[in-house]
Amino acid sequence: MTEHSTLNKVVVIGGGYAGSVAANRLRARPGMDITLVNPRPRFVDRVRLHQFVAGTSDAAADYGTLLGESVNLVVDSATRIDTAGRTVELASGRSLDFDYVIYAVGSTGAIPSAVPGAAEFAFSVAEFEFAQRLRAKLDELPRDAPVTVVGGGLTGIETAAELAEQGRTVTLVCSQALAPTFSAPGRRAIAKWLSRHGVSVLEANPVTEVHPDAVVLASGAVRPSALTIWTAGFGVPELARASGLRTDTLGRLLTDETLTSIDDDRVVAAGDAAAPSGQPLRMSCYAAGPLGAQAADTVLNRIAGTEPAPITLAFSGACVSLGRHNAVRQIARKDDRAVNFYLGGRAGAAVKELTCNLATWKIRREARKPGSLIWPKGGPRPEQPASASQVITSP
Repeated sequence: MTEHSTLNKVVVIGGGYAGSVAANRLRARPGMDITLVNPRPRFVDRVRLHQFVAGTSDAAADYGTLLGESVNLVVDSATRIDTAGRTVELASGRSLDFDYVIYAVGSTGAIPSAVPGAAEFAFSVAEFEFAQRLRAKLDELPRDAPVTVVGGGLTGIETAAELAEQGRTVTLVCSQALAPTFSAPGRRAIAKWLSRHGVSVLEANPVTEVHPDAVVLASGAVRPSALTIWTAGFGVPELARASGLRTDTLGRLLTDETLTSIDDDRVVAAGDAAAPSGQPLRMSCYAAGPLGAQAADTVLNRIAGTEPAPITLAFSGACVSLGRHNAVRQIARKDDRAVNFYLGGRAGAAVKELTCNLATWKIRREARKPGSLIWPKGGPRPEQPASASQVITSP
């Protein structure tokens, strides 16, 4: 069944940080018909999934508290964007007509098939359903059962810290360095906290095999692991490729600097699944909201017949929580390069908690007052679009 569109019908695919902001911001123009398609009936606060796993926080919120009244929520999964027919096909068999699509499908964890046993025996914390399975598994384990967290990035560190603070026996395995995007002082602060709380950190010794009760390291060592949590690497859904749209090598929709697909100016991307000029911004909650707002602005400008502005976003750093009472707030330049300064301890934890709360507060504010979201601007972007031969993959 096809639901025929009215003028200025916009379908937003994905109800995460970027998609929710975009859907609310579109309401700044009267007469918009906005549909948000999301596979879950509740919003998932992904920055709190490690807390949900440990049982220290919820990680879901009702969309009724986040979306403006005129946004129509459809709980379903998009399977294909038919750009010629201007319809979004859904898993339920329905299809939605559109004038514009905002592609905000986000990202997910990537457990590599090349690592034997990883797909079968490792658990992910990247999505709500995965986190539910992981939480149930943890509830079955004795407190002293050895837990291995694979991945030395922020998700791995936060997961390991949350579990260690609860008295779990945790090993954190890094394929390279711990927190490689942080400064040396920031990394030392993280390492000190982890050591003080009993976390064994193994650097430059990646996991090469996962067993039900152990992991094998590149060094050949075999370590007991009653539970292995895989946090290394990100992937994106295959919807763009399945729809015949060109992507970068990871599968992010390839766009120009206004977030418009290079294949169809009726498709605009936002968040983790966008690759403007083949040079995407860091996958993060920090970038998702502003990219969602700028995607909505691009659509509104096209409807108004005005030229969309190129994206602009300056980074300021990143936060990593270390349990409930400590964190490291790494300061960075506008281009996201860390400087040798960080805020730690309880002050860092306060900043981290404020940052997490702001993520959903901004969505709610955009619902109350469309167009209100502001963000730091002026971060460097490429002067020329990247060479197509370097970044484009055939659909």
